[in-house]
Amino acid sequence: MMSKTYKTPAELIGQEGTILGPTDWMAMTQDRIDGFADATDDHQWIHVDQDKAKDGPFGTTIAHGYLTLALVNKFLPQMLTVAEFSMGVNYGVEKVRFPNAVKQGARLRGSGEIVKVEEVKNGGVQSTVRITVEIEGEDRPACIADTISRYYP
Repeated sequence: MMSKTYKTPAELIGQEGTILGPTDWMAMTQDRIDGFADATDDHQWIHVDQDKAKDGPFGTTIAHGYLTLALVNKFLPQMLTVAEFSMGVNYGVEKVRFPNAVKQGARLRGSGEIVKVEEVKNGGVQSTVRITVEIEGEDRPACIADTISRYYP
């Protein structure tokens, strides 16, 4: 795994184009899918009914798109670390796409690129990182999202 560490938020300035990752692989288990279904009250059969899903369009259950998106929060700190700051916040997400379904049992990892860095009020630095959630053995990724983080010194 390739991880990039910055000592302070200010060191992110000018880092556009920096490639991050990839992270280690992780498995998309049925337990994780079921837990997300419980947390969001989204129990659609394509996610949680393994018997019915065998005859469905994917041949098995699939992860929720929003579960896949939530994994960017797992992958980002594995790829990018800012060591010294008083507070960091997730500011938002832009341009989210789900080009491919994540089948139960698939292995995923994240890779990224710093696409924008700018100073914000109160001495903060805002970074936009495009994270691609890759599926092992697949040509198309599961998710591509531009995640926005703010770091305050």
